Amino acid sequence: MLKLISFYKFVKIKNPADNKFTFRKFLIDNKLKGSIIFSLEGINGSVSGKQSNVDLLTKFLKEKFSFKVFDTINICDVDFVPFKRAKIKVKNEVVPLNELFNDDKYKSQNRIEPNDWNKLILSNDVTVIDVRKSFENDIGTFEKAINPKINDFRKFPEYFERLSDDKNKKIAMFCTGGIRCEKAASYLFKRGFKNVYQLKGGILNYLNNVPKKNSLWKGECFVFDERVTVVNNSKKGNYLICAGCRMPMKKKDIISPKYEKDVSCPNCFDKLTDKQKFSFRMRASQKTSGKIKSNSLQRASA
Repeated sequence: MLKLISFYKFVKIKNPADNKFTFRKFLIDNKLKGSIIFSLEGINGSVSGKQSNVDLLTKFLKEKFSFKVFDTINICDVDFVPFKRAKIKVKNEVVPLNELFNDDKYKSQNRIEPNDWNKLILSNDVTVIDVRKSFENDIGTFEKAINPKINDFRKFPEYFERLSDDKNKKIAMFCTGGIRCEKAASYLFKRGFKNVYQLKGGILNYLNNVPKKNSLWKGECFVFDERVTVVNNSKKGNYLICAGCRMPMKKKDIISPKYEKDVSCPNCFDKLTDKQKFSFRMRASQKTSGKIKSNSLQRASA
């Protein structure tokens, strides 16, 4: 059985680009696949492989950047590596809000454990906000949660400005793994909001720790890997990714006349031009030809 870890740490990194080739080599050498983002404000990543190699990576990260624990780390078993390659990205921020995370100003981190989350969000005086993108909310969310219908995280400050002038208002936020909430909570605390709460470890932590019979989660959770969505205990869900629009689609969409493998789904069929569809078909045929050629070479050399 393989392991998949999702983690983040807000830690100051002076020259994040310096880590690109070092860590990519580390991933490849240790047969790990996934993606790690380095920025001035910290690290965010999801990586999969053998337990021993995953442990080496987490140890290497901690030693390299001088910290003892991650802000959040979610671990689950997977029966296949849900990433195609090893990728290292360098960005200005791990979460784009046009404002770097500043731990010196963010002293009060009201992280709520999964087993305490239900009680909080069922309170009548708490506003529950899903800080993910709209399509993620459409796939699954918590009861009572508001969907701000924002598809660019940089737009959240505008939403928060409209939300309330009451700085004592109780706000509970959640996202996939916790990092977007961490950044949003920091933003609100710095602007005087006193009662901001976030689901510790995000939806993934909740699904791994709250029994289905007690869960207030409805639907599935979109994840940024080949599993597409997960349900309780991080089991693979019932969604696929459309090769045309790269959006999640239900398995039943395959029987739709608007579905064409490697080309389109009901969501994008009417939005794609004939030129785009032709291009996707060509891309698919080249992939198939490449596989056939590769298999032929393997048989010839056997």
